[in-house]
Amino acid sequence: MKIIRTHKRKLPLSNSGNLSLYFIGTGSAFVKSLFQNNVIVVKGNQHLVIDCGTRCMEGLNTVNISAVELKNFLITHTHADHIGGLEEVMLTNRYVAHQRPRMILTETFEKILWNQSLRGGSAWSECHQGEPLEFHDFWQVLRPTLASGMPRETWSYRLGELDLLMPRTCHIPDSAQSWRDSFWSCAVILDRRILFTSDTRYDPELILAFDRLLNLEIIFHDCQFFTGGVHASLAEISQLPPKIKAKTLLMHYGDTWRDYQDAVKAAGFLGFARQGHTYSFPGD
Repeated sequence: MKIIRTHKRKLPLSNSGNLSLYFIGTGSAFVKSLFQNNVIVVKGNQHLVIDCGTRCMEGLNTVNISAVELKNFLITHTHADHIGGLEEVMLTNRYVAHQRPRMILTETFEKILWNQSLRGGSAWSECHQGEPLEFHDFWQVLRPTLASGMPRETWSYRLGELDLLMPRTCHIPDSAQSWRDSFWSCAVILDRRILFTSDTRYDPELILAFDRLLNLEIIFHDCQFFTGGVHASLAEISQLPPKIKAKTLLMHYGDTWRDYQDAVKAAGFLGFARQGHTYSFPGD
């Protein structure tokens, strides 16, 4: 893994074939000194935006990327720090660029995302034959398929040379006992080697089962600094096996993250993922 700090030059949306993750932000929902935990994945001529929160486009402006340049999206769940920037993307593309970006999502999640989140700010932007706009007026939909042989419900899609797995996660509500009784959310596994948990409660079986199956190279894991609520805490994930922690970078953390650097190191983690940095892995 090569780590590159990206300054204010333009972020490239293609590369020579390496698998790269650029962290637009690494912060939790209410941070003030960080952008939110959204990333751009690049491999060859393809790029993929994973989550697009309220400050996503502000973060991308620092590397000279505009909404109309983003062609492919994958959304892990419907909290505002993961979808709050989608309305800007939708309206800018429809009324300025006159194009539809693509989104990878299941039929079930499409209905949730549109009816419970995006419809209110977009459907009545105009009328089409007397009817409000629909999701497909803004997006080209790419449908994943249900993957077989996985430890839990997992969806699969291939975007060019980029192989994507989307296992269901246990995030909300706080009373959910597992991913089975949780509201729709997912992690993302890139090329069957990199796990990006997105938001998740402490769910060791998610990590351990997929590591047994795929021998994961790096894990980017949700982390908060107190125990409780709907996110994995540092104390909880410190219970993971040493070999797992040694390849885990923490993300989705609070503004006080610097106060925990020694504790993270002592616990055996690889460290913190950092916003404005690209994590690059050699091609297959």
